[in-house]
Amino acid sequence: MNQSYKKNVVIIGGGPAGLGTALMLAKRGWQDITVIEKRPSADYYEPDKSFSYQIDGRGQKLTDFLEITSKLADLSVPSTEFYFTLIQKDGTRKTTKLPIADSKRKTAYWLPRASFVQLLYQEIQQYWQDTIQILFNTECVEIQQIRENLKIITQSQAQGKQTLIPTLIVGGDGLNSIVRQTLHQMSGQSNSFEMQKFPSPSSGLKYKVLTLPPQLPLSEQEGDVAQSTMAYGIRSSFKGRKKAISLGLLPFKNPHTPRTANIITYPDHQIWQLETKEEVKQFFKQAFPQLPLEKIISTEEIARFTSSGGGTFPIPQYCSGLYQIWGKPENNQGTAVILLGDALHCFPPDIGQGVNSALEDIYIFQEILAETQDNLSQALPRYQNLRQPDIKALIRLVQISYPWQYNQDPLRKRLWSINFFLRLLLNRLFPFLFNPHSILLIQNHELSYSEILDQSNRTTQVLSMLGGLAILTLLLKLLN
Repeated sequence: MNQSYKKNVVIIGGGPAGLGTALMLAKRGWQDITVIEKRPSADYYEPDKSFSYQIDGRGQKLTDFLEITSKLADLSVPSTEFYFTLIQKDGTRKTTKLPIADSKRKTAYWLPRASFVQLLYQEIQQYWQDTIQILFNTECVEIQQIRENLKIITQSQAQGKQTLIPTLIVGGDGLNSIVRQTLHQMSGQSNSFEMQKFPSPSSGLKYKVLTLPPQLPLSEQEGDVAQSTMAYGIRSSFKGRKKAISLGLLPFKNPHTPRTANIITYPDHQIWQLETKEEVKQFFKQAFPQLPLEKIISTEEIARFTSSGGGTFPIPQYCSGLYQIWGKPENNQGTAVILLGDALHCFPPDIGQGVNSALEDIYIFQEILAETQDNLSQALPRYQNLRQPDIKALIRLVQISYPWQYNQDPLRKRLWSINFFLRLLLNRLFPFLFNPHSILLIQNHELSYSEILDQSNRTTQVLSMLGGLAILTLLLKLLN
C-alpha cells in the first residue's frame, strides 16, 4: 500500500487508551502521530484519580504485542501473590491470600494508574520520539468539517491555538469525549453516538481518595507498618448506612510510593456533609480508633481531602457507533475517526475491566489493521461489527457480576454470595451443565465478553428451570 498514507494521526487523550494506541500504530509503521493531552505531564499526580489497575490477560494482549509485559510485571504486584488483611474496629487482624478460582486465568498485575501511564510514556520517549509527539497542557476545543476532512483546533498556554488536519482521529478522551460529542452532532437524526445508559446498584456511589504515607504505621508499636504489597480493608467503629465507612488500600510494588485509601459511600453519607478540616479530622479520629491517625494523615492531606469534591461512579453506558469516515482516507483524501476506551464504553469499576477492555479495543483494532493492510475504509467497519456485540455484553456483565461489593445492601450482598457459591459448586460437580459465576468467567481472557454472557445466561436458564421444577414438585406434594 501507499506508505505515505500511514501518517497524520491525532489522538485525543493521553491516558492508557491514547498512549497505548499511539504505541500500537507506531509499531505498525505509522508516522506523524500526535497525542493531545490536557494534563501538564505524564506523571502529573491527581489524588482523586490515583486509581489502581489490575492488568489481566485481556489487557496483556496489547502489552504482549508492545513487548512491555515484562516491564509491567517489574512494576506490579502479581495476582498470584495477592494478600489481603482485614483490620477490625478493635484492631484485630486477619490475613488471607486471594484464591485463584479459575485455572485458565493468566497472572494479572496490580499497579497504580500513574505507574502504568508512566510506563507507556517512557516507552514512547525511549523508542518512538521521532514518530510520536505528545502535546501536554493542550486541549482539543473544537472539531470542524471541511469538505472531506475534519479539522482539529487545539488550545494551549504555550502555543495558543493550533490547527491539525489528520487522516485518522482517535477518540481516547474519556466519558465526556469531545470526539464522540462531535460525531453525535454531525450525525443528525442518528443516535449512533449517543450513550445508551443502563441501571446498576453501584452507579451514583461517591468516592474520595485519601493519600497516606508509604509504610504507614498500623499501631503505636514500633515497626508495625503496612506492607506495600499487601491489600488492606480497615473497618470503622461507626454503624449504619449513613455513617459506617471503610478504608480500602490496594497493593503497590514500590515501598516508597504513597498509599491511597479508597472511600466509597452513598451520596447521602455523613462524610459528604463535613465542611471544615476540624470536622473531617474528628470524623476520622472517631471512626478509626485502632489507627494512630496523627502519624498517618497529615494536616495538609486533611485540608486537601476536605476541599476535594471526590468523584461519582458512572452509569454503565456505551454507544453503538464506533467509527465514522469522511472521503477516502486510504488515498489521503479524507478523515477516519475511531472511538476507544471510556469514550466508547464507561461503567463503575466493579469488575476491573475499565482499562482491560480499553486495551483490548486497541489490540483488536491492531489485528484488523493487520488483516486489511491498514486500510481504514475496510478496517473500521470490520472493527465495529466485531467489537460491538462484545461491548454490549460487557455493559450487561457490569450490571450483573459484582455490583453489591460496596456494602450498599447487606441482604443483597448475601444473596449474591449464595448465587456465587452455588454456581461454583454446581460447576465443579457438573461442569458439562453449569458454568461458574460471571465474575470468574471474566478472568478467563480466552473468552470474549459475548461468550461469557452467553455462558452465564445458559446457567441462569438451567437454574431457573430446576427451580421451577422444584416448586412444581413441592406444590404437587402439598396437593396430594
